[in-house]
Amino acid sequence: MRISLSQRRVVPIMTVSTTFICIVDGAITTVALPSIARQFQLAPAALDAVVVAYPACLGVMIPASAWLLERLGVRAVLLASLAAFTAASGLCGAAPGPTALIAARAVQGLAAGLLLPASQTLLFRTFSHAEQVRLARLTVIPQQIAPALAPLLGGALSTHLSWRWVFYVNVPVGAAAVAFGLIFLAGGRDRAAARIDLPGLLMCAAAIGALMYGACAGPDFGWTTPRVLTALLGGGALLAVAVRWELRTAEPALRLRLFRDRMLRDTNIISLLGYVPIMGAMFLTPLFIQDVRGGSALDSGTSTFTEAFGVLLTMQVVGAVHHRVGPRAIIATGLLGVTGVLLLLSTTDAQTSLWTFRAYMFLLGLAMGAFFMPTTIASFTSIARADVPQAATLNTIVRQGASALAPATVTTVLVLGTAGGDPAAPPLAAYRDTYLVLTAIAAAAALFTLTMPRGRSAAPPADGARTGSSPGATVGVAS
Repeated sequence: MRISLSQRRVVPIMTVSTTFICIVDGAITTVALPSIARQFQLAPAALDAVVVAYPACLGVMIPASAWLLERLGVRAVLLASLAAFTAASGLCGAAPGPTALIAARAVQGLAAGLLLPASQTLLFRTFSHAEQVRLARLTVIPQQIAPALAPLLGGALSTHLSWRWVFYVNVPVGAAAVAFGLIFLAGGRDRAAARIDLPGLLMCAAAIGALMYGACAGPDFGWTTPRVLTALLGGGALLAVAVRWELRTAEPALRLRLFRDRMLRDTNIISLLGYVPIMGAMFLTPLFIQDVRGGSALDSGTSTFTEAFGVLLTMQVVGAVHHRVGPRAIIATGLLGVTGVLLLLSTTDAQTSLWTFRAYMFLLGLAMGAFFMPTTIASFTSIARADVPQAATLNTIVRQGASALAPATVTTVLVLGTAGGDPAAPPLAAYRDTYLVLTAIAAAAALFTLTMPRGRSAAPPADGARTGSSPGATVGVAS
């Protein structure tokens, strides 16, 4: 018997599975931290190491992803990193002590640093820009359900079984995705890999890893502690040297010259500015509900999950109008919406109803739905197919950096607003000031968006149309 399956079906399944497992792992692990600390009797510093090991190692691996994608091909990198991520999840669950757990989390981070750009490259080399808009209306559903359900699933597993199942749950999903990819996912490369730029690769990896560590550890250890200052200052200095090296090297590890493309450059600036207030609000609001309102973890979870429904609703509208109005107007509208919702959140207090928070988070989701997908798709508008792995890597670096900056920004403003008081219990004024800082950043991002090129707004192709050489390919498997 011979099984044949179009890559236009295989690729969305693989990219959604990969994104889903990464999102769930990030959101579900946080819920299990108290249980892990109790079992291993961890000191705060050791518990922080469990958390920080993942993003720091993720940052170290991202610079190598573009070269590996060109050298080995997207299929090989995606499946190998997904297998490593799955195996590391099992090792996390079986960890006999904190050292083994931290090491397994580090391996998870290294694998995730390849998974994210590999899955993005796979999607953008298979579908045209117009097709991706239409496809995003479907793929966004599991991507938004994952962060909404993960805390509830993590709480249930930790309470009724063990924190170890928070990691074990990744194993069957990851194993199924690897098996599916081995059978159905086609290979191939768009260009021969350049000669490896080892000095640039090492400098970029060390700089990004140090900066990710500093941004994640700063809120817990303090921004002026030696370890954090060393990481941030050393990482920043090394990054400056690495950028200078990469711009002067004929075959760089990171093709920073791609930022000469205005659309890629502008969308990454917008992402850097926009992710901070959006992810900052997602981090700050649960803290507000628990610390200021005195609510439980369940209260904060059920009051913020409405954001997912707002995103899903907007994505359906964005997919229908994107080809007519272009990304600039949609992104600017979304960021202005984020600005307005953050202003509303800055007016809340201890008496604000949970249903008010649910309404505000739904509105935030409506605005967010007009931001994420259009910025990603627009960034590839004028990028050559052969440069997609490099562009995907640059996108991933910027977005992961912004995601690390968001909680760092929130925590820093809260600490500054708690001067002289208990840092574990910031006053209401500190929370309101933090929302206002996020509001200002969102407004700046919205204003900058109005300066970006309008971008192409090609009409979506008719059903069955195929673009490029690989989208319509099928892979047959004999059995």
